[in-house]
Amino acid sequence: MAQRRLATEYVNATLQMTEFQLNQFLRSADTSFISHRVKVLGVGEQEIVLGADGGEEVHLSFARNGGFYVCVLSCRVVNPHLNNIIRKLFITYKGTGTVNRIYKGIIMMYYYEQGSVRQISEVTAEGNKLVYQHKYSIAEMLRLYQSDFVEREIEGIRREINIWLDIRNVTYSKSELSEIDCTLNALALRLFQLEA
Repeated sequence: MAQRRLATEYVNATLQMTEFQLNQFLRSADTSFISHRVKVLGVGEQEIVLGADGGEEVHLSFARNGGFYVCVLSCRVVNPHLNNIIRKLFITYKGTGTVNRIYKGIIMMYYYEQGSVRQISEVTAEGNKLVYQHKYSIAEMLRLYQSDFVEREIEGIRREINIWLDIRNVTYSKSELSEIDCTLNALALRLFQLEA
């Protein structure tokens, strides 16, 4: 049975957006359940206060860094409407950090990198349990994409097939032909798998 979430906690989470994106977010932040205030601080810094009907508030401090506004987010949110707007902000603007979803007797820890879940752990009184872990980082994917290992293996198999075909053309023994054909079938299957 599904449990009701008690709170969501953002731990040293960061996100960044352009001035245009920040203004776009502010236009969409006011709903029938959520209101916002903007406090302008020194040297281009801003603090956005999102408030829910029940009085709960989240303070988002944005520091200007080059052409971006960077927010370091550490807060605990209970109100579901406020939680929803923070979640959308975090995902839309590719936040990085830990998000704890707190239920009765259990905490689900989500680690995000650039708006995508990289790891999920379940924390209970008995200990931690890894639920999900993303297998490839962006650097690993780039390395795999740039790797030519498969192309080199395909070229090697093609050379080996040519050698076996040359041997087959000069072989007259039925037992040797059968053995060569088995080898060629295996090589052809592997070539098909690699090229697919």
